[in-house]
Amino acid sequence: MTVEVVKAEETQVAEVVVGAVEETKKVTNESEQVVEVDEKVKELDDESKPKIIEKSSSYKEESNFLSDLKEFERKALNDLKAKLEEAILGNNIYKKEEHKKTVEEAKEGEEKEKEEEIVAQECEEEKVDTDISIWGVPLLPSKGTEGTDVVLLKFLRAREFKVNDAFEMLKKTLQWRKEANIDSILDEEISPDLSSAAYMNGVDSKGHPVCYNIFGVFESEELYQKAFGNEEKRKQFLRWRCQLMEKGIQKLDLSPGGASSLIQVNDLKNSPGPVKKELRMATNQAIQLLQDNYPELVAKNIFINVPFWYYALNALISPFLTQRSKSKFVVARPAKVTETLLKYIPVEEIPVHYGGFKRENDFEFYGKEGGSVSELIIKAGSTNTIEIPALEVGSTLVWDLAVLGWEVNYKEEFVPTDEGSYTIIVQKGKKMGSQEGPIRNTFRTNEPGKLVLTIENLSSRKKRVLYRHTANKSC
Repeated sequence: MTVEVVKAEETQVAEVVVGAVEETKKVTNESEQVVEVDEKVKELDDESKPKIIEKSSSYKEESNFLSDLKEFERKALNDLKAKLEEAILGNNIYKKEEHKKTVEEAKEGEEKEKEEEIVAQECEEEKVDTDISIWGVPLLPSKGTEGTDVVLLKFLRAREFKVNDAFEMLKKTLQWRKEANIDSILDEEISPDLSSAAYMNGVDSKGHPVCYNIFGVFESEELYQKAFGNEEKRKQFLRWRCQLMEKGIQKLDLSPGGASSLIQVNDLKNSPGPVKKELRMATNQAIQLLQDNYPELVAKNIFINVPFWYYALNALISPFLTQRSKSKFVVARPAKVTETLLKYIPVEEIPVHYGGFKRENDFEFYGKEGGSVSELIIKAGSTNTIEIPALEVGSTLVWDLAVLGWEVNYKEEFVPTDEGSYTIIVQKGKKMGSQEGPIRNTFRTNEPGKLVLTIENLSSRKKRVLYRHTANKSC
């Protein structure tokens, strides 16, 4: 990377990019190595044979079961619970409201002393609130709620199990939630125009809800101004982002064995980039806000369709991130989007525009027999077929198929069992380019036979094929 490749209007970013070249090269190389290593894992004895894809993830979260904690972690958890119990029962979680007095109310001598005694008495008689909770989980340890330990462990891990730091972080978060009325934020209608900028969709291999952040929508100047046009709009944007986070948390299972964190997929395709000052400011503010008040609620931050300027942005926001947060980052270039997402999300849960099988309002495979996703590896320069039996006359076959990277020849045929019948071309053979999306097709059988999908690998590298099929039986 050099300054020369930066466009004239990106000059202000170029200096940051050049200064961060070595670091960004390292990030890029590491992300590519993850892909390369993953390709070598679990080599098939016979690569031409299909296999059923197991829903497993390539990363493992830390356990929230007490029995799995290290000794110092259990001690830190117990110490934090003791401090929290004392603080709640002592009514010392929130800041005490200041009793403001006007000049006319200020008294001298005995009257002033009496007023101070009354204020002190009111504070002493103030009712102790033991129902303090966060994300629907009661925080008073003596209540014995199952999710309390899970929540407290998030704050401890965010502060490397330093009890005092974790306790202060929790107190600040609770104070912020109270002052910002976060507990009622789900009932608010905030910036409906931003609904296309981020949304929840599906789950990963471990049941974590997935949130997609679509930065490309801000290429629209109209939407950009609605979100970042002035300070008030930027505040609304931050509140909307907190609301989305709260919606995601509603889908979590804050129990020791539950999926207690989210997956964030950040699509940077067509994003305006860091040259937009307002976007850069809002991004930094959002990162800080979420990191301070939603600890350990994101298991992975996956960046896809990463352009050149991402590495500059990464250098800019890096100081705002903890090392723990940065360790959760996964980076994928445009050509590796589907391959990267498949490491964490099942293909049937990945939206079709990202190379997966998930379509909006699609129930073709829901609750039906079969439909499991299978995988086939096709060696370089070879041809393989997938046969789908169709023994019942009048049934409708439905199938999904995707080839990672495509660059293959592909055709579909129905071959009748009766040798006297003619083969029916369902999809005539054609070359599928690298930009092709997943195929969805159907065929109604008028006689017994089989559907044959033929894939010819034209490239010099092996190809990974994912497919599933089901049959809608005639009434």
